[in-house]
Amino acid sequence: MNAEWVPAVLNYWLNEVGPQGWFDSSEEEDARCLHLFRALLDVQRDKPATDFLADADTALAAIILFDQFPRNMFRDQARAFATDGLARAIADGALARGYDEAFVEAARPFFYMPFMHSEDLADQERSLALFSRPGYEFNLDFAQAHYDIICRFGRFPHRNVALGRETRPEEEEAIEQGAHW
Repeated sequence: MNAEWVPAVLNYWLNEVGPQGWFDSSEEEDARCLHLFRALLDVQRDKPATDFLADADTALAAIILFDQFPRNMFRDQARAFATDGLARAIADGALARGYDEAFVEAARPFFYMPFMHSEDLADQERSLALFSRPGYEFNLDFAQAHYDIICRFGRFPHRNVALGRETRPEEEEAIEQGAHW
């Protein structure tokens, strides 16, 4: 049986925010997410990935908590990416158990997005393979764009300021063109 936070996270993200709000950010929704889930993130973030693999619901809720929510809660800050590794480890374990198949197609991409958000080329290749399957055409364009940026620069240049990295001259153009992930 999963913890009481699991249905709260899933309901908020899948139903309240929903497809229309997943990729449309607003300061109001970012503030709401921060208010509702920051304490939960702070409590759960130091646990090992295996703690979140008891069932498909817990795995998906944890991936959303560690991959999606920080991007909203801490937009343009290093903390937006601080739990990416944990989200990836949970996603890897969840996929090994076939947990993504327990969800409707609209929710499944959240099992795959930690790989798209990674600055590791192998993760990017995995993202492309996952999103190349039928039914994920919408996500595939984004996965390809993420992959192309990592192939070109080895990192996401738009994160440089937040992560205290120097922006290389060749990255300036990509930033100006709006590669904002």
